[in-house]
Amino acid sequence: MIKLIPRYLINFIILVLVQVFVLNNIQLGGFVNPYLYVLFILILPFEIPSWLLLFVAFFLGMSIDLFSSTIGMHTSATVFMAFLRPYVLKLISPRDGYESETLPQLKYYGGAWFIRYSAILIFAHHLFLFYIEVFRLSSFFTTFVRVVLSSLFTIFLVLISQYFFRRDRRK
Repeated sequence: MIKLIPRYLINFIILVLVQVFVLNNIQLGGFVNPYLYVLFILILPFEIPSWLLLFVAFFLGMSIDLFSSTIGMHTSATVFMAFLRPYVLKLISPRDGYESETLPQLKYYGGAWFIRYSAILIFAHHLFLFYIEVFRLSSFFTTFVRVVLSSLFTIFLVLISQYFFRRDRRK
C-alpha cells in the first residue's frame, strides 16, 4: 500500500484541480452539478484504516471548500461518504470477500459491482451536500431532482474515468 501513495497523491491533486477549474464552472440548467472529486474516496484501497479514510475525506472536502468558498459543505458531505464507505463495501461484498492486492475499481470487480458501489456512495454524498446547501424542506422535490440528476451525471463521469484509466495489470 505504501507504493501506492505517490499515485494517490497525484490523483488527489488532479481531481481537485479538475473539480475546481473545470467542473465547478459547469452547471446545466442549475440542476446538474458534477462532482468528480468523490472518485478519490471511491478508489482508495480496501485496507485503509477508518481513521485515515475519514482524515483523507476531511482533507479532500476542505480542499474543495477552500477553492469553492462553500464553508464546510463539501467537507461534511465527503466525511459522510467516507463514513458510509465501509458499510457499503460490507453490504455489497462478493460471496468470497474481496481479494487481496485488489482495489475497489471497475477493472477488478466488474461493471455491475462498481456501479452499485459508486451509485450508493455518490447518491449519499449528493443527498447530504445538496440538502445541507439548501437547508430547508420547502424545496424538497426541486432539491431531490438536483440530487438525482447530479448523481447520474457524476456516476457517468466516474465510469468514463474508470474506463479511461483502465489497465490490465493487477497491481
